[in-house]
Amino acid sequence: MKNLRDFNFKDKKVLVRCDFNVPLGPRGEILHDLRIRQTLPTIEYLIGAGAEIVLISHLTQKFSLKPVAKRLEELLGREVKFIEPGQVTLFENLRFNKGEEENDDNFAKELAKLGDIYINDAFGACHREHASIVGVPKYLPSGAGLLLEKEIKTLSQLIKNPQKPLVVIIGGAKVETKARIIENLLKIADFVLVGGLLNKEIKEKNIQFEGKGKIIGAGEGLDIPEPDLEIFKEKIVQAKTIFWNGPLGKIEDERFSKGTKEVAESIIKSSAFSVAGGGETVEFINKLGLIDKFSYVSTGGGAMMAFLAGEKLPGIEALN
Repeated sequence: MKNLRDFNFKDKKVLVRCDFNVPLGPRGEILHDLRIRQTLPTIEYLIGAGAEIVLISHLTQKFSLKPVAKRLEELLGREVKFIEPGQVTLFENLRFNKGEEENDDNFAKELAKLGDIYINDAFGACHREHASIVGVPKYLPSGAGLLLEKEIKTLSQLIKNPQKPLVVIIGGAKVETKARIIENLLKIADFVLVGGLLNKEIKEKNIQFEGKGKIIGAGEGLDIPEPDLEIFKEKIVQAKTIFWNGPLGKIEDERFSKGTKEVAESIIKSSAFSVAGGGETVEFINKLGLIDKFSYVSTGGGAMMAFLAGEKLPGIEALN
């Protein structure tokens, strides 16, 4: 897979697939801009290399990317033009065109006309077989951006060569979306700490895991029970590597967010290499002002989970 260092970008139009699918408030305001900030190194590299940059992204909600253009201008300290030709241009929300999600070949060809080179920096969308992810690389010389490269490197290290003990913390619900990642990480983890809601589903559906002796499940409740919280914190303190995905209580209600908050604080107080990811998790630690205290915060939700479950991601395969 090629990366930025494999191309000469001078006077070239570079089509960069970003993941600007940021959470928006009721007035369309950006609630947190991690995904935008994480893409800045690639954009700044390309500016320095003399490229003309066309940024493309989607938003899950059918909203305009105009607030993203405004935030990019503030972060880059330069004008970001919206659909017009210019040095840095942001194309409107890809999902306004149904050809994006349908992986329509004609739409991929239209997008490919926007650039001479294609760079994928949208790790968070790499599990999608969409036109801008798997279609465009068929028609342009392609490579990975700095963020995509960093995500692959960090998450690969987590599953292939973590410093031990490795403690995995999985919360949230929907065991069917989490079972494969638990199964895969049990092969390498020393302990897998599972939130109460997920633990309840595992029992109810009688899901059996190999290496289940490594699983420590919290009891039921709207927050993690105090005795279980103490056990979780004890394991976190001993860890050299920690991966965390999913809240451990009903965090949208402040009365039940104590356990998840204390787990977050224990992780950053530990000396472990800490990786967190997933929408709710990232939003929560951002609200606590702790994002920069983690060793690495992944921009991927579904893509990160699929990668750690050992699945091949279409967006990465397309670059190979």
